[in-house]
Amino acid sequence: MSDALDATPYDALLLLSFGGPEGPDDVVPFLENVTRGRGIPKERLKEVGRHYFLFGGVSPINDQNRALLDALRKDFADHGLDLPIYWGNRNWAPYLTDTLREMTVDGHRRILVLATSAYASYSGCRQYRENLADSLAALEAEGLELPKVDKVRHYFNHEGFLEPMIEGVLRSLADLPEEVRDGAHLAFSTHSIPTASADGSGPVADHGEGGAYVEQHLDVAQLIADAVRERTGVDHPWRLVYQSRSGAPHIPWLEPDICDHLEELHGAGAPAVVIAPIGFVSDHMEVLYDLDTEAKDKAAELGLPMRRSATVGADPRFAAAVRDLVLERAAVERGQEVTPCALGALGASHNLCPVGCCPARAPHPAAAGADSPYA
Repeated sequence: MSDALDATPYDALLLLSFGGPEGPDDVVPFLENVTRGRGIPKERLKEVGRHYFLFGGVSPINDQNRALLDALRKDFADHGLDLPIYWGNRNWAPYLTDTLREMTVDGHRRILVLATSAYASYSGCRQYRENLADSLAALEAEGLELPKVDKVRHYFNHEGFLEPMIEGVLRSLADLPEEVRDGAHLAFSTHSIPTASADGSGPVADHGEGGAYVEQHLDVAQLIADAVRERTGVDHPWRLVYQSRSGAPHIPWLEPDICDHLEELHGAGAPAVVIAPIGFVSDHMEVLYDLDTEAKDKAAELGLPMRRSATVGADPRFAAAVRDLVLERAAVERGQEVTPCALGALGASHNLCPVGCCPARAPHPAAAGADSPYA
């Protein structure tokens, strides 16, 4: 095998995702996993789960991950990269601990992790690292020889992640009626999080208000808007907006909400809007409900033509980007110089999360970072 396709020292890749229910009976147990330790009554969880019940109790995220696994395995095989790929979830089967156990029993000792979250934040990065530490602790208690685990860097500005989203926005614009197409606004949507959590995703002095989480999303939005202008000749107004708020009303979260933004656009006379869910790798429940249901209904109520562009999902260009990220990190671990693919103003993210990066409200061990107890 040539150096270009050498994943050494890694001997396996772990796709790590959130998980989701696959039937009505799974919904409440799944939500209990997600909210464990918060003391939320089961009746409240049933109310929260109504979004899932509207879709038969099935989240699309697991099928999306199966499709991504297929795309990754095909890409690796087509390019001669011999690296087995496993899949584990935080909150539903296949559970992370079970998958890590399987990988360990299969003899893997250097594991690289790809999380289905492209940006910096506690819930999008450090919480996955905490889950990894919990699983490694469980395997250690079972007497297993622990593998060394690393995590792929944030890939929000990798060309293979951006290009499918750019193409999705272009397709959505082309699908609008011609008379409103050139005046359409772009609404780049991501998950709202508490402002304190956003600020903690990187020092405000380094990243500005909203920390690295907001800065990275703004960079992606600008890259997509610039690409759309270059390819169409039209400069569409755009804004970063948020969705899926779930916290207590008295706690400040990132705004504006997507539905509030639609009302603002309508009031300002915008002729149409394309919503681009740049914060999500795939069409999971929050995309299907918050955008394809709530935002779509709001736009219809306002008489505002709306299109929702596609997420990256299992696009072959994203699979190729993952291959590139794996080979990049492997070369770094071997001590080689690499030129990472990173578009925009921010450059490539760190390979190793520094101490204090995206802290939780309560201290918790986290693997695959500078503060990992499993170095």
